Amino acid sequence: MFGISPLARIGLAIALTILTPPGAGAQDAFKEFKQLESTSKMPKLDAFIAPGTAAEGVKLRDVPMEAKLTADGTPVEEGLSWYVFSPIAGADGKLPLIASAKGGPAAFQLAPGDYFVNVSFGRAGVTKKLTVPADGEVDKQVMVLDAGGLLLNAVSGTDARIRPDQLSFSIYSSEVRDDGERGLVVADVSPNTIVRLNAGTYHIVSEYGSVNAVIRADIQVEAGKLTEATIQHRAAQVTFKLVSDAGGEAIADTAWSILTAAGDSVGESVSAFPTMVLAEGGYSAVARNKDKIYQRDFTVVAGRNTDVEVLMKDQQPQPPVNDAARTVQQVPVGTPPPGVQPAPVAPLPSYEQLAPQAGDDSSLD
Repeated sequence: MFGISPLARIGLAIALTILTPPGAGAQDAFKEFKQLESTSKMPKLDAFIAPGTAAEGVKLRDVPMEAKLTADGTPVEEGLSWYVFSPIAGADGKLPLIASAKGGPAAFQLAPGDYFVNVSFGRAGVTKKLTVPADGEVDKQVMVLDAGGLLLNAVSGTDARIRPDQLSFSIYSSEVRDDGERGLVVADVSPNTIVRLNAGTYHIVSEYGSVNAVIRADIQVEAGKLTEATIQHRAAQVTFKLVSDAGGEAIADTAWSILTAAGDSVGESVSAFPTMVLAEGGYSAVARNKDKIYQRDFTVVAGRNTDVEVLMKDQQPQPPVNDAARTVQQVPVGTPPPGVQPAPVAPLPSYEQLAPQAGDDSSLD
């Protein structure tokens, strides 16, 4: 049996599949799975001008806009969020929102002047400065997102499927900040969910269950492509039972503690049938029932879900009482052992017996 750290020193295998359908088909890959958006839903607005942002009598110009995943790709037809801001901060220090739209390509009516335009596609986004001329042609604004998609999944062992409700992924930036932490991009991502991200490397944390089956990996996202990553967990699901005989019924009202070989606690439960996902390694199951403690050692093998029965005959031995801890009662010297009657003691002589009698020639000096 061997020890494992709280974060589980476990193996890691990742299978990557890059989907690169040509042309407009690249967007179809993003439609087949659940999409993860970065902003709350807003009503679709083809063009919205904030009241009072355009001076009276100023001629508004039509400004068409579209976004692409890559410079040579086709325009994205849905899933975009557009925002147009004034470059001059308001009294609250924030840039005022001038116009917004959701969907695919957008067309705004803007007064001549300078603006900041932001378009987001899930967690991917880009911002550029826009100048609307007072006269002449207004060019179509093409925003290049330089973005792709990431779809995550995981197996236990070599190919054992894991229920989606037992898996969770968190995506972090690859760079480590001065405080030693990474920036969180998105948390609690479910499997089979496409996350739209700017191209780059991301640090993935995969959690199987809620105990210690955690692994990490760095994954590259390429612009215009959907990257599928399957992570291999070195863990398994274990169900515990306290029984009087092998194969018997589980005994209720049992408190459980699961310890590593080093004695570190990794999980606790009060149940007749507790189930935990544990990283591969050696453990001890400790069951407490009616002031008695039972214990059994066991080993977790990756991908092998199993039951661990703790027999009531496997009672944990009680430690012997240390002689130094015993309470020693002091007894007077001469006290007979228990069960032995003390010998009779003659009474002391009286004063009359000790005093000199009349006619006695003896005297006391």
